[in-house]
Amino acid sequence: MQYNYKYRLNPPEDIAETLLHHVNTCRQLYNHVLYLLNEGDEIPARYEVQGRLPDLKSWWDDLGDIHSKVLQMVVKRVYDNLSTLKAQKEYGRAVGMLTWKPPREYRSLTYNQSGFELKNTSGRPVLWLSKIGEIPIHLHRDIPENATIKQVTVKREPTGEWFATFGIDVDEATAEKPETPEKVVGIDVGILTYVHDTDGYAIESPDFGKERERLERAQRDLSRKEHGSTNWEKQRKVVAERHAELKRKRRDFLHKLSNYYAREYDLVAVEDLDAKGLVELPGNSRNRAGAAWGTFLRMLEYKCEREGTHFVAVDPKDTTKECASCGVKTDKPLWVREHSCPSCGFEADRDANAAWNILSRGLEDVGAGRSESPPVETGLPVDTPVSAKRVVEAGSPTLKERTASAVSE
Repeated sequence: MQYNYKYRLNPPEDIAETLLHHVNTCRQLYNHVLYLLNEGDEIPARYEVQGRLPDLKSWWDDLGDIHSKVLQMVVKRVYDNLSTLKAQKEYGRAVGMLTWKPPREYRSLTYNQSGFELKNTSGRPVLWLSKIGEIPIHLHRDIPENATIKQVTVKREPTGEWFATFGIDVDEATAEKPETPEKVVGIDVGILTYVHDTDGYAIESPDFGKERERLERAQRDLSRKEHGSTNWEKQRKVVAERHAELKRKRRDFLHKLSNYYAREYDLVAVEDLDAKGLVELPGNSRNRAGAAWGTFLRMLEYKCEREGTHFVAVDPKDTTKECASCGVKTDKPLWVREHSCPSCGFEADRDANAAWNILSRGLEDVGAGRSESPPVETGLPVDTPVSAKRVVEAGSPTLKERTASAVSE
């Protein structure tokens, strides 16, 4: 199986300058390749463009300072971006053309297959990069012994910090998924209540209010500085640090929550949400973007694959309207938080009802069928009313107990 491991780098000043020079040269090559593609009537094959790199080195001296594999990955990056645009166009989205990359938008370089080595020099781990040198690296967790490092991407974050991301291939058998899943769960995601599952738990969204206040304050201070001045650059780094702090805390929460569901259940059913489309809808887009549903679902999917858990993404249409007991649809505005079926009298929390519908559809997708009994009789503990939620606050001891086995990645 393939994984990405990310580590902090601590390059000395001279190595950092060399890294910046290499990244900037790769950016210029990216723009040059894009110019060549736009100049011709037809787009040549990627390997044909890569074959021109030796000729470019004859008059472009800076290219000789860069490892050949790094240059090839720059060409691949251009073609990958073209493929992404093509896929978006086929999906029906309005797309433009690739534009030249300014320095602030191109901050990484990639070594693929060769040109790098993880060493232990004088008792400290270092990352050796061809034509750059040895860079001290903080290995906060070990790379598995049965893993093969396929490539390394070195990136400079807006905060000025350098990181190395290892693409590794672990020689292990993929965990087999149970033919008949026994421990199953349906998950409905939201904003105030981030997750409501069919076990009767509601995980509240983490409160990042203080982090957002610090970010907004830093942004206001930045707006008062003269653009490009020394003080402006210092404050820009402060803003970048505030963004990074918020991102780290959010991803830590998402990693732990997704890890819990992937490890504790045989089947996890979720809605197949168009997270990007939801963010683009008018009204409350900031909270929808901050919820990071797309990131959570991607994390959950690959972790379920790793743990041998069925991951089922179902059609989200009418999961809130349908009665989980009898299937009759009932329209209800967003402010109505309780489900009350006029047909069978089944009452439940709105999100709990949606979670049960999601689970029913997920079981049907894997061939397990739908329970003939209403969920109030089959799923929730007998001492828990379906209309009530056992609310677990993000960061509370109860949530930490539920995610004790989860390790942030």
